[in-house]
Amino acid sequence: MVIRGVGLWSIAKLFGVMYGLIGALIGAFMSLLSLLGAAASGMSEAMFGAAAIVVAPIVYGLIGALVGIISGLFFNLAAAITGGVEVDAE
Repeated sequence: MVIRGVGLWSIAKLFGVMYGLIGALIGAFMSLLSLLGAAASGMSEAMFGAAAIVVAPIVYGLIGALVGIISGLFFNLAAAITGGVEVDAE
């Protein structure tokens, strides 16, 4: 079986979800650090932490979708030039 091209929308969705999950991990880590910093200094950094857990997955997901579209375009171009990718599947 030879893969000669990929659907850009399907790649964009896949990358968007993967990057969104990575963003959720980063947002949770930023939130935890922010809350620890707020507790240690008495400052009100807690709002930044709460926003990070919501905003980071959205931003990372959008960036991931854009990266997926660009990667799909490059893959399709390279596959057209080289003949595609040979896959041995059972």
